[in-house]
Parts: sequence; structure tokens; C-alpha cells
Amino acid sequence: MTRFLSVRFLQAMIVVLIMSFVVYGLIGLMPGDPIDIMLSGDPNMTAADAARLKALYGVDKPITERYFNWLMSAVGGDFGYSRQHNQPVMHILLPRLLNTLYLMIFAFLISVAVAIPAGVYAARNPRSWVDQAINLFCFAGISVPVFFLALLLIILFAVKLGVLPASGMRTVGGPPSFLDQLRYMALPVLTLTIANIAQVTRYVRSGMIEVLREDYIRTARAKGADENRVVWKHALRNALIPTVTIMALECGTLLSGALITETMFAYLGMGKLIFDSILANDFNVALIGLLFACSVTLILNLIADLLYAALDPRISYR
Repeated sequence: MTRFLSVRFLQAMIVVLIMSFVVYGLIGLMPGDPIDIMLSGDPNMTAADAARLKALYGVDKPITERYFNWLMSAVGGDFGYSRQHNQPVMHILLPRLLNTLYLMIFAFLISVAVAIPAGVYAARNPRSWVDQAINLFCFAGISVPVFFLALLLIILFAVKLGVLPASGMRTVGGPPSFLDQLRYMALPVLTLTIANIAQVTRYVRSGMIEVLREDYIRTARAKGADENRVVWKHALRNALIPTVTIMALECGTLLSGALITETMFAYLGMGKLIFDSILANDFNVALIGLLFACSVTLILNLIADLLYAALDPRISYR
């Protein structure tokens, strides 16, 4: 196990290093840099001033040299400043990360709590009206674009019923409270949950249908094992192996920021921060946000690999 974890850690470091160079290069090749933006916003700034500022901040150097200087600073814990917010990058990133964590945790827990029982029930009752209804919901949840689903929920719950706020983070001018924040999180969480439930349910149903046909399931039933024990202990553990991978990828997507959902509901999370930073040429924030999302995805994939061994004792990493 130690060797496996060491190898995976080394692989993750290599991937993050390569991704940092690729992302830094792509952002650096974007038209316009912070100095050009300053030049266009200040008519009194001359070309000589722009050249002097580019030399001062190292913007005029080759991109490989700029990347190496940034990497050395990042290894030392200096991730730079946000040009847009005029604050250290981590001071901007951490609050947005916390907001996205709330969305991810609620959406993930609700989707798993609903998708697994729904998938198991549909697999145990194939071609029934409940199975057909679950399949219809899953196909609709996967097919409907997220922005359109968000608009439908806003029209229903915010405009027609008026029970939930359409956008924002908390009531303006009101006392801060967690319950008030939950009201504003309800529609974004519901949007993400519907899409996740649809995808996870399909994988659980497909895996359960395949596993329930296996010989060891028939043997367990022939020995008189309780049906619930056969389904929930023997069959579900094996059926969840491919589903765990999908869950890990979904968590990575949620944590890196559900951009469309956060934009539709004006929710200040990671996805919206990265998107706004790219549009504003705030390179440091965009770069660190993307690399953080990449690192979290790698960690979640490692956790998924470890869960394989927990679900199936035949799998070992020794």
C-alpha cells in the first residue's frame, strides 16, 4: 500500500507540474496582458512607461523564464496577488472555495441518498412502471441543459411561487445567518442535484442489473440468504465499483466550480471566480484556481481507487 501511494503521489505531482506549465502557457499566450490593460485605461501612460513596467514585472521575458520564476515563487508559498481584487490570491480563493464546498457537499449527499436506492429499486423491478419512470427522469436530467433547468427552477420557485430567492448569497442588509444562506443555496443545490441524480442512478441501475445475474447471487439465494442481504451487501458492493469512479469525477467537477450554475444564480464560487478572472486577465487567480481544481480531481480519483479495494476484497494494492 505504501508503494502504491508513493507512486500515485509522484504521478500526481508530475500531472500537476505539466498542467501548471500548460495552463500558464495558455494564459500567457492570451491577447493582452495587465500592462496593456493599464495602458488602454490610462491615456497619460506612454509607450516608454509601458515598456518600463513590463521590464519591472518581467512580462517582457520569454514565457519559459516567466513560468520558472512563477514556479519557484509558488513552491515557496508565494502565489502572487490578484490584479482585479488587489489582494493575495489565497485571500480571494479560500472564501470562494468554502462557498463551492457547501454546494458540493449538499448536492453530493442528496444525489447519492436518492440515486442509490432509486437505481437498486429500478434494477430489481425491470420494465415496471417505476423503472420506466426512473429511466424517463434520468434521461430528462441528463438531456436538459443546466442553464435551462436553472431557468425553469427560477421561474417556478422564485417567480411563480415566490418561496425561494432567484439569485445571490444572502439577504442584503439582513443579519447574517446560516438559515438565510441555505435559502439562497436551495436552487443551485437543486439544479446540481437533479443532474447528478440522473447520472448516478443510471450507473447504479446498470451495474445492479448485471450483478444480479451473476452465479454467486443465484448461489446466495439458493442457500436461503435473506433477499435484502443479497441485494444490499453482496450485489450492491460490486455494482458500486464503476459508480464510484463517476462519483469521484462528479465531485471534482462540483469542486472545480459548476460554472453555469454559479453564473445563473450569481453564486460566488470557484467556477465563477475562475471565469471572471480569465475575462479580467487576472492570471494569478485563474492559474491557481485551475491548478487547485486539477489537484482535487487527482485526490478524488485516488480515493476512488482505494474504495475499490474496500468494496471488493479481491482487489489489493499491496
